[in-house]
Formats: sequence, structure tokens, C-alpha cells
Amino acid sequence: MHVVLAGGGTAGHIEPALALADALRRQDPTVGITALGTERGLETRLVPERGYELALIPAVPLPRKPTPELITVPGRLRGTIKAAEQVLERTKADCVVGFGGYVALPGYLAAKRAGVPIVVHEANARPGLANKIGSRYAHGVAVSTPDSKLRGARYIGIPLRRTIATLDRARVRPEARAAFGLDPNLPTLLVSGGSQGARHLNEVIQRVAPLLQRSGIQILHVVGPKNELPHVDNMPGMPPYIPVPYVDRMDLAYAAADMMLCRAGAMTVAELSAVGLPAAYVPLPIGNGEQRLNAQPVVNAGGGLLVDDAALTPEWVQGNVLPVLADPHRLYEMSRAAAEFGRRDADDLLVGMVYEAIAARRGA
Repeated sequence: MHVVLAGGGTAGHIEPALALADALRRQDPTVGITALGTERGLETRLVPERGYELALIPAVPLPRKPTPELITVPGRLRGTIKAAEQVLERTKADCVVGFGGYVALPGYLAAKRAGVPIVVHEANARPGLANKIGSRYAHGVAVSTPDSKLRGARYIGIPLRRTIATLDRARVRPEARAAFGLDPNLPTLLVSGGSQGARHLNEVIQRVAPLLQRSGIQILHVVGPKNELPHVDNMPGMPPYIPVPYVDRMDLAYAAADMMLCRAGAMTVAELSAVGLPAAYVPLPIGNGEQRLNAQPVVNAGGGLLVDDAALTPEWVQGNVLPVLADPHRLYEMSRAAAEFGRRDADDLLVGMVYEAIAARRGA
């Protein structure tokens, strides 16, 4: 059996694809896996690092919404679809699983031409154009939110790295806090704006950090590799404020924390919900509003707070985040609500959908 994964460009597309690849290999170590990608995407680094084959095809950016530019897409896609078809033919692909991004649409259209079954996974609450089109031809459509608008979708969550999906925060907490130089017993706020950081989140937390420290809260702040680390003078006896440029073990960061202040990317929301870590979500103020939609269900379930980027101020943190961190019972209830909403088994459920699609095709 050989499965082709189509989900390049950003980590939000690539990480779920790699989580599926790992789950397929756990079930059948002999399965062949090839990931479609382009030269401009993060997949050029992430896919080989995880030990999977990467096949590069030309990139054809898609408009986020129907625009006059959309009519030029078919012409620009022809060469990319042909390149994807050649990958399917070379690998004798049994299924194409798409996650959105530049490579998903040519992957879907090549699979349709070649008669290869398609499975679509949509991570965002508001589906992208590629997955909207791909879902029309798919044998199965999986989504990350229960109220998805994609027709015939099955709610499974987002496939996650096993280090996240199997994380026991309480058990790992002593090790995690020691790894970051945190006090083992104090309430801990984790702050991160994503892999590149978020300037506004950084500025707000730096301004409010002294007040949080005086209130008995310690802070682990992931500022982003391209942002300047703030100068910190931790006074003896004060809870620590620890800024770091980047964390490559987010499982440890989640285990160390009691609450998180963060953006609301689909992967972030899925990971925090799966591990039961409550968060104050600050949706990215640009784009089509999908980050707010990503966070809204877990917030409605009681597992987080939601604040617009423009409304995020030191005063808001003081009035909304600090009371949660200072109340162990409320932290427990929010953690439980997030965990009840979260899904840890999406990778295995998606494997099942792949096998269903292949079996349906062979039966036909």
C-alpha cells in the first residue's frame, strides 16, 4: 500500500499530515508514504527530518476567496497537476490524503484523473478553497470542528504528534518545570505567538509581567526566534519570568504551564484542547477570521477565554487571566472542559478513513 499526502506550505498543513504518516507506519511498517510539496514550503525541512519521501511539484498559490484571479488558476494548474499525476503513477498510489495548501488542489485533481481515492482533512473551522473543491470528489472528509460546513464531513479533530497526543501533563510537570528553570509549585503562564512569535503579545506580556510576578505568577515566554529577547532582572524571592526565543519541545512547555496566552491557529487550539490546557486565545487580526472560529467551540465549552487583538492590554490580562491563575478550582474546571472538548485519537481515526476509502475503491 502507498499513500500520498498533499498538505504543504505551513506547519498547520504539514504537521497533521506527518502525524497521519506516523500513525500509518505504526499500523503497517511496510506502507509507502510520499508527501507532495513545493520548494517554498516548510515541508522541504520538516518532511525529510521525519524520514519520509518528499516529491516537489510547482507551486500555484490560490486566492483565499473567489476573485477575478481565480479564472487564471486552471491554466496555471495544468503543469502542476501533470507533475502530481507522475508522482501518483510512480508510487502506484492507493490513496491521496489532502490537508490544504498549495499542493492539495493539484493532488486532488491528479487523483481524480487517475482514479485514486481521495480523503480530505480540513483543520480550520472555515475551509479553504482547495479542500472545498477536493471534498466534492472525496471518498471521506474529516474535519476538526463539530460544526464544519463541508458536506458529509466527519468530526475527528486534528492528527497530533504522539508526544502531544499522549502527554500526561501532571506526571511530566516536575520534569518540565525543572527543564525551563521554573519553580515547581507556582502557577505558571505560558505565552507564545506561534513559531515566529507575535509582537503585540510580546509587548503586552512584557508590560504586565512585573504585576503578575508580584501576584505570585511565574511566566514562560516564547518570544519567537526573530524577536529580541527582553532584558529580565528577576529579583530574589520573586517568581521567575523566563523569556526564550524558541521551544522545540512544546510537550514540555504545555506540561509546565497552568494556562496559556496565545494565538488561535487550528493546531494550537487542537493541541491545547487535547492536553487539557486552558488558554486565553487572541485571534490573529488579519485573514478571514478563521482563528476566532477555531477557538470559539472550546471557549464555548468552558476551556478558554477569547479576546480580540485590539482589546488585549495589560489591564485585560490583569482583569481576566490573573484571576484564573490565582484560582486553582477555576483552573481545574477550565482544564477539564478543554480536555473533554479535545480529541487525542484523530490520527488513528484518519487512518481508518484511509483504509475505508481504499477498500471502497477496490470493492467498486
